[in-house]
Amino acid sequence: MNFPENVKYSSDHEWVRVEGNEAYVGITDFAQGELGEIVYVDVTTEGETLGQGEVFGSIEAVKTVSDLMMPVGGEVLEVNTKLEDAPELVNSDPFGEGWIIRIAINSAGELSGLMSAAEYKEFIGK
Repeated sequence: MNFPENVKYSSDHEWVRVEGNEAYVGITDFAQGELGEIVYVDVTTEGETLGQGEVFGSIEAVKTVSDLMMPVGGEVLEVNTKLEDAPELVNSDPFGEGWIIRIAINSAGELSGLMSAAEYKEFIGK
């Protein structure tokens, strides 16, 4: 299981990688493993500004559908269009090509409430 140090983790199993005032958001390696084979990613919030903890979309696996939650508040700038034809990228490369949205961060202070890789490992019991 992969736990990159360059991202922050939420208790909802999303990760956020900050690049300046923007950030990429996806689900963790642990989350994709729990969900199983991803068959569809549905994000209809592009262009919307959402608060921390709000639902920005859903992810569908063979067995279940789960909400996707904003790890920090911000405007959804872009949805990863590669996932339209290849949702399995979330399984094969959750921290790279399998990113889900790119956002403009509203409040960088919210990042301090997220977990480091070590804290997230402890949170999930690994």
